[in-house]
Amino acid sequence: MKVVLGVSGGIAAYKACELLRLFTESGHQVRVVPTRDALRFVGEPTWAALSGNPVTTEVWENVHEVPHVRIGQTADLVIVAPATADLLAKAAQGLTGDLLTTTLLTARCPVVFAPAMHTEMWEHPATRANVATLRERGAIVIDPASGRLTGADTGPGRLPDPEEIFEVCRRVLRGAPRDLAGRRVVVSAGGTREAIDPVRFIGNRSSGLQGYALARTAVARGAQVTLVAANVSLPDPAGATVVRVESTAELRTAVLSASAGADAVVMAAAVADFRPAERATSKIKKTSGEPEAIQLTKNPDILAELGQRRAQGAGREGLDTGRADRPAGAGEPGHAGELGESGGAGRAVPDDGPAVIAGFAAETDDVLANGQAKLVKKGCDLLVVNQVGEHLAFGTPDNAATILVAGGEPVEVPRGPKEDLADALWTLVAERLA
Repeated sequence: MKVVLGVSGGIAAYKACELLRLFTESGHQVRVVPTRDALRFVGEPTWAALSGNPVTTEVWENVHEVPHVRIGQTADLVIVAPATADLLAKAAQGLTGDLLTTTLLTARCPVVFAPAMHTEMWEHPATRANVATLRERGAIVIDPASGRLTGADTGPGRLPDPEEIFEVCRRVLRGAPRDLAGRRVVVSAGGTREAIDPVRFIGNRSSGLQGYALARTAVARGAQVTLVAANVSLPDPAGATVVRVESTAELRTAVLSASAGADAVVMAAAVADFRPAERATSKIKKTSGEPEAIQLTKNPDILAELGQRRAQGAGREGLDTGRADRPAGAGEPGHAGELGESGGAGRAVPDDGPAVIAGFAAETDDVLANGQAKLVKKGCDLLVVNQVGEHLAFGTPDNAATILVAGGEPVEVPRGPKEDLADALWTLVAERLA
């Protein structure tokens, strides 16, 4: 496919070289269109050599080819990385002055922006307004990561890892719909750990791969994503706000906080059902006798609590789901409409509960029977039921599952990459939000 890689004038321009490599090694034809200032950071010969295509910033070169029109018209994807505050402002206002800005006006394919700038610039009301405008027009604007910036500064504004930007673009090129645009979603991932003593814990085999696939796919479909990650050693998905936790209690706090005002919550984390009743304050020593038994107590059922909270507020006027007019990061609901029963038309949704709740049920036997019982017990709208065990689901790149639907027919998802299951689940969520 034909990809246009726009590069604007920020120090993160050097990272775009890695993004270019990922595209070309995946078989895509890439045309790099830098701004004049971008060439102060990475020169034209570098871009030309890596892409195998000519590079220019001007509309006046090769005029007979009408590049300011043709490049955008023939592209399958335009990705701007890094996108500076200046570039975002020009794109939002439709201003042109070089080849990149004219290409953005002529492109009729998906457009992705990966902003990178200092925190003060990213948080400025003008930048936030420009980002909101671009998103309203259908562009995907990936929220920047937090971390080390130029000099000694740290904070939000860092360009996400090129590999993660590529993952978003790859999903867009696959045809990811924009059915989550303007929505706020929460995803949990990984597996909780319950401390026995300062060095030991009760845990599980979850790697977080499925939850991260859900987060990446939601970003590609236009959502603002909060990812609550329990003991996961994976790079942060581009565009997602990541909250790291360890125990079930920490996961519960983070999920309930993030779900306030969210449109959907997907609980993909493997949450420990039990924890030690008492945590030893020092390492338990091995003695010549038999070890003392560890007394267990139940952990809170976070998925069921989400359902209960929503049910308790179902009679109140509550949040609707048209959130495109909400500034990024705001907690207030939007004003575009309200959901009906089980996510359809006609039901007011409470302020303290998401409109759609989806969970995961990992089973080793009687998979569907146990899943149906959990769907009712937990009070969720969708439940992904899959068989787990050694070399099944946990830690593997693929998955197979049945998605149980409250009031509807089950959806079978055959074994395949975990992003396929993510797509199937988000499609069902989007249908209930529509």
